Amino acid sequence: MKSRSSSRTSETNLAKLRALPVERVKLTAGHPEADVRHIVRGIVRRGLKPTTKKQSIALRVDADVLEWFKSQGPGYQSRMNAVLKAFRDASA
Repeated sequence: MKSRSSSRTSETNLAKLRALPVERVKLTAGHPEADVRHIVRGIVRRGLKPTTKKQSIALRVDADVLEWFKSQGPGYQSRMNAVLKAFRDASA
């Protein structure tokens, strides 16, 4: 007997969801309003492909910003890079 795949096709009606006015969106504990932590995790979880060439620079950031990224666990420099890329893409 074949085992069932754990991946499923989404049954979400994306067109209907996009057409939903913001006022009608209900926030719950399971689906809170997005904040920076959720956005960063989403970017990192998306599986960014590493670039073949990175450049080493000296960058000065506020101590609290650096501590926050470090407190998120290993890979804080990659997360910082992902946030910068997302900002660049959103600004284009």
